Amino acid sequence: MKFSIEWHKQALKSLEKVPPNLIQRILNKFDEVAENPFRYLEHLESDQVYKLRIGDYQFLIDVDFTYKVLFVQYFDYRKKVYDYLK
Repeated sequence: MKFSIEWHKQALKSLEKVPPNLIQRILNKFDEVAENPFRYLEHLESDQVYKLRIGDYQFLIDVDFTYKVLFVQYFDYRKKVYDYLK
């Protein structure tokens, strides 16, 4: 049951600021996540969103179970990402 991945415009803009070698690592990880998302994703109890950690970055992801889509909303350094939820 492979999921597709869609990126929010803000997440893509943030991705452009990441070093090129890390971008490739992130994209490779998302290929793995698409194959088996709930092996890697953790549900945040306070919100209807999932999180994924890759290195020092934390990704906030919405999951559409009907259409099997992982929608990457936002990401930033681990300590800063939770400010987005406030």
